[in-house]
Amino acid sequence: MASSYASFSTVFNGFAAKPPPNSSAILVSSLRYSTGTSKTRNLGNGVSLKSSNNRRFLVKSRNVGVYARAAAEKTVHDFTVKDIDGNDVSLDKFKGKPLLIVNVASRCGLTSSNYSELSHLYEKYKNQGFEILAFPCNQFGGQEPGSNPEIKQFACTRFKAEFPIFDKVDVNGPSTAPIYKFLKSNAGGFLGDIIKWNFEKFLVDKKGKVVERYPPTTSPFQIEKDIQKLLAA
Repeated sequence: MASSYASFSTVFNGFAAKPPPNSSAILVSSLRYSTGTSKTRNLGNGVSLKSSNNRRFLVKSRNVGVYARAAAEKTVHDFTVKDIDGNDVSLDKFKGKPLLIVNVASRCGLTSSNYSELSHLYEKYKNQGFEILAFPCNQFGGQEPGSNPEIKQFACTRFKAEFPIFDKVDVNGPSTAPIYKFLKSNAGGFLGDIIKWNFEKFLVDKKGKVVERYPPTTSPFQIEKDIQKLLAA
């Protein structure tokens, strides 16, 4: 299960403040913050803060909590992407629907089985609200070299794909699409923060939260029970 919360240490380090100019020492071992003056306030647990700086410290602490909650509250529905025809699509149109998000390719050894099974699952569950969002990507062996019209023609003609297909994107590296940055940051686990190959899959619940991530070798049919659970929720 993907974690919905940002690491506290990660968030906190983003707000690590430099000691105020009149600070004489920070004693980490005793957790005592000395301000170089005789007037301090005890906050318990051995922490002493100068009263004039105390409010600044507490404000920063509150900000940490605010930003952590904001990171946790972001969902797939907050993103806008381009479809295969170049039109903007706000993903909030999929609110209330379980989603399976997949990076696809036309010339991969996994192409035939994945497209066939994805099309089967979509046909079976689309009337219950299930959606598949396919994002072509050419980063793995150059196995999606075609233009958007060629990709659309391939998927819709050969595999009768009716689920939404979007603009070709990068899923790794400096040009990673924002939606994939979000997916990876919310479902790292043993797969880490990179997509390993074509047809890696993310399962998203009705509220837009990432609930599971599957490696490329996991077939769509193996995910069917998880899809059923989300539809029933």
